[in-house]
Formats: sequence, structure tokens, C-alpha cells
Amino acid sequence: MEHLKCCVISNNEPLDQAYWETQYKTKTTGWDLGQVSPPLQRYINTIITKNSRVLIPGCGNSYEAEYLLEHGFTNVTVIDIALTPVRALKEKFKNNPSIKIVLGDFFAHQGKYDLIIEQTFFCALPPTMRQKYVWKMHQLLAEEGILAGLLFNRTFESGPPFGGNKEEYELIFKGAFDFLKIDVSKDSIAPRANSELFIELKKNSQVVVNLYELEGITDSDCMEKLIEKLLAINGVLNVSISSNFADVLLVSKKEITTETLQEVTAYDEKYAIKKIKN
Repeated sequence: MEHLKCCVISNNEPLDQAYWETQYKTKTTGWDLGQVSPPLQRYINTIITKNSRVLIPGCGNSYEAEYLLEHGFTNVTVIDIALTPVRALKEKFKNNPSIKIVLGDFFAHQGKYDLIIEQTFFCALPPTMRQKYVWKMHQLLAEEGILAGLLFNRTFESGPPFGGNKEEYELIFKGAFDFLKIDVSKDSIAPRANSELFIELKKNSQVVVNLYELEGITDSDCMEKLIEKLLAINGVLNVSISSNFADVLLVSKKEITTETLQEVTAYDEKYAIKKIKN
């Protein structure tokens, strides 16, 4: 699957706007299929409500958006941090009022959507951002909203893309989403056969999902101990800490006060926890 590699494949490389713009300018876009991903095409064909509010983050050349428009969808939004694909899409769809094309940071985006389509966005983000991804997806989805698309079911030596597995994804999305489907895709393109999971996750609107900055954790043992203590708080359903120990995703039945969290983490004076605002 070498065609998936970008020109820089270091986990330490900053994957910022300049990085992604370079990929497009140098045409180092191995992730680009040149067509709608077959599993997503099949899924889109099942959607009856054509005025559903649809978002595609990290859209790139967005063949999925084009397919949606061709099949009568009237409320499509796409967003990418790189100027080159956004500029091309704005030119391509300049006379189409059914699509909104946004240049910007997905994590700063505001809105409410019935469906968010995941196609090579999750895998393009550093794994340290996965807790933030779940938090933001939960924010952007309307009540009963769906996150659907593809996640890699394999690991890579470096990235992007960055992979993972079903168990890992279930742990991080647990509580915030109901799992309608998370299975190996049966109709992926040949180079990705048996290495993609198709997901269909429904927002759990009955819970509170918050993200916190964390300081003081330095190793996995300390992380596991803190997770155990946070899970013991009444009403907490799931706790996930990022791989660099910097973010905590907390899913709960009700809002947990910062004071409560600070009391729980006070057993070690090095620890500090602070809520990240929407």
C-alpha cells in the first residue's frame, strides 16, 4: 500500500496547513482514489432524505461530494485546510447552490449536521488527536446524527496515513456514540481489501462529552491509574487519554464539574486538568 504514503512519513512531522498544501502542489496525493470510494457510494445510495445536512471534513478533491450532488442532495458542506483543493472545488461548483466549500480548520468549524462522511480524514490526523476528533464529531452532529465512513484496520510503520484496529476504535468512541456498524468493508478497492472498517456510528445525545487538557502524566502506568480514578466518578461512562497524555476525553451522564476532576487528580501534585472550550 505504498501508494498511500505522502512525501513526508514521519510521525513527528507537523501535519499543518503548509504540509497538506505541499502534498497537493507536488501531487503527492496517494490517498486520492480518483473516484468515489465504493463502500461510501453504496452507503450514499441508501440515504433517502436528500436535504440532510451533510459534512465532509478533510474533503480533498471530494468525489463523494460530487456524487452526492449528482444524486440530488441539496445541503452539502465540505472543508479542507489546504487551499489548492478548496480553490479547485470552488471553481468546479461555482454555479451550484447546494454545496458550501470552506477553507479552514475542521476543529474550529461550527454547525450542525445530520451526517458526517469520514473518508481518509481520521487516518490523516496524528493519533494524538483522536480524542479531540471524537469530541468535535459529537459536537457537530445533530441529535440522532450519523458519522459514517472508513477507518483503517491495519497499522503503518509511520504516517500519514495512521492506522488502528476495531478494538481501539470501539474504546475511544464508546459511550459518545452507538455502534450501528463497525465491520470489515466487503467492497473496498483492491489495494485496500480487508484493511478497511466501515463504520456507522450514531450520536448518543443523552450524554455529555467533554475534552480536557492534562498535565503531569508521563507514562502508561500513571495514565491507567488516573483513568481508573476518573471512571469511579458517579456518572462517568468512558475515559480516554491521548497517546501523548495531553488530552482527556470524558463521557458522562451529566456534566462533571472541574472542581470534582481537580479533586480526583489531586493525589499527585504534578497533575492538572483544564476543560477545553467549544
